[in-house]
Amino acid sequence: MPYLLEAVDLIEEGVPAPLVGRAAKDFGMPMGPVELADAVGLDICLSVADKLSDLVREAVPERLRRLVEAGHLGRKSGRGFYRNHGEKPLIDGIPRGYRAPGDLQQRLIFRLLNEAVACLREGVVEDPDLLDAGMVLGAGFAPFRGGPMRYIEQGGLTRMRQRLDTLRRDHGDHFSPDSGWARLGRA
Repeated sequence: MPYLLEAVDLIEEGVPAPLVGRAAKDFGMPMGPVELADAVGLDICLSVADKLSDLVREAVPERLRRLVEAGHLGRKSGRGFYRNHGEKPLIDGIPRGYRAPGDLQQRLIFRLLNEAVACLREGVVEDPDLLDAGMVLGAGFAPFRGGPMRYIEQGGLTRMRQRLDTLRRDHGDHFSPDSGWARLGRA
């Protein structure tokens, strides 16, 4: 859910949805977060977000709520974050001269990494390898990266945690590192 929430936050800040999708695909995701939400159905995304918002301490994006209230449910209604033609989203072009934020990809991915660490700490999944397998096979995390925990390990725990601290400083408390990061170093 934080992956989609950050995508919607970025779009609300004025980042074109196609650039958000491109950042995710460049990381190795099979599709961008809003394209995935459109495929699943925005009504389903909203229902899940409503149920999980208290648990993950995140507000449901008003844009998601407005789209659903307007009947824009994604592929099944022909319109969501994107307009759709059958199975294929009709993706608008990126405005000429637009420059994406330099940390766009990191904002998307680090929200997801932080939530993966929280799931491990909370015992939602007890084994980092199982978490990685579930995220790759079930949630479409970039397969060649091995999963979020493997990606953190490869990036260096200290360096990854520092990057999260920088994102928090630059973009707000929704990047506050989960307390589980401290436990990763002791595992």
